[in-house]
Amino acid sequence: MQSNGREELIKNILVTGGSGFIGANFIRLALATLDSCRLVNLDKLTYAGNPQNLTDISDDPRYRFVQGDICDASLVEQLFAEEQIDTVVHFAAESHVDRSITGPAAFIETNILGTFTLLEAARKTWGFDGRSPLADCRFLHVSTDEVYGSLGDTGLFTEETPYDPRSPYSSSKASSDHLVSAYHHTYGLPTLITNCSNNYGPYQFPEKLIPLIINNALNGKVLPVYGDGKNVRDWLYVVDHCTAILKVLKKGHLGETYNIGGNNEKQNIEVVQTICDILDDQAAPLPEGKPRRSLITFVKDRPGHDRRYAIDAGKITKELGWEPSVTFEEGIRKTVKWYLENSDWITKVIDGTYQEYYDRMYAGR
Repeated sequence: MQSNGREELIKNILVTGGSGFIGANFIRLALATLDSCRLVNLDKLTYAGNPQNLTDISDDPRYRFVQGDICDASLVEQLFAEEQIDTVVHFAAESHVDRSITGPAAFIETNILGTFTLLEAARKTWGFDGRSPLADCRFLHVSTDEVYGSLGDTGLFTEETPYDPRSPYSSSKASSDHLVSAYHHTYGLPTLITNCSNNYGPYQFPEKLIPLIINNALNGKVLPVYGDGKNVRDWLYVVDHCTAILKVLKKGHLGETYNIGGNNEKQNIEVVQTICDILDDQAAPLPEGKPRRSLITFVKDRPGHDRRYAIDAGKITKELGWEPSVTFEEGIRKTVKWYLENSDWITKVIDGTYQEYYDRMYAGR
């Protein structure tokens, strides 16, 4: 705990999108490490928000779930007042690039208007009700490295990298980043922004690369890989990401942005091949002992597909003392193990709606 008592000021946290992949992992970590805090999870429960992600902690008296939309200003303001919210950790977002290409409207509404609604509620509550001194509050906005665009073969994204989003998804996140920054500079709102690299780990919805490949490979299905498979991402184990968010909440300087990366650059094809090899070793063999790498199928690349992302996390390491603790080799084995041990979770997640989406995105490519 800090000598200035910053952790003691974190009492009532509003977590938006807490039933999603990263949000659920954050809630688990916060309940385990912040003894005196209360967490309110506001989640609309769209396709990627799964209440099963937090079933085992749902009875914890420090936890409350509220099903609702972050664009609902009345509900958001009511929660700020009822729960005396002093901290916001804003995960809620439409986040899948493919979906943003086929249906961008939802991304504009949730990622921009939703963020605006939360900022307004925080401004009104913390700034004018006389209850919450701004210095004691925090609004942490969780964003992505995709706002920076695409890198060449060399270089890293820093906090000073100019924004250059290439998809409706990354454009909407860039817009929300700018809104958060504007509310700090215009109104003095105590904001923090984090831009993270690609997350992976337990509870990730199987539209994203790693859980998609795990599920398909387990079931002997085609493993679709965009283009030549050489697009590079920096992979960040989700628990490492959540520890970084807590570190920023406790020690981050107001108005600042912190890049959070895993120091694990991998080509997509490398990731897919690694998963195949682990499953060949740990799961039931395919018919006739066929290796899972034989399921890899290259499909037509998506429009505007960024070639390479890579994060320079030097600022958060130097200023706040955080660095990733899980290598990709360790993290991917933990992840595969979790999915093998939680096959019922995948079965319940993949309903008709998801299958319809999957067929639409990959059929004929």
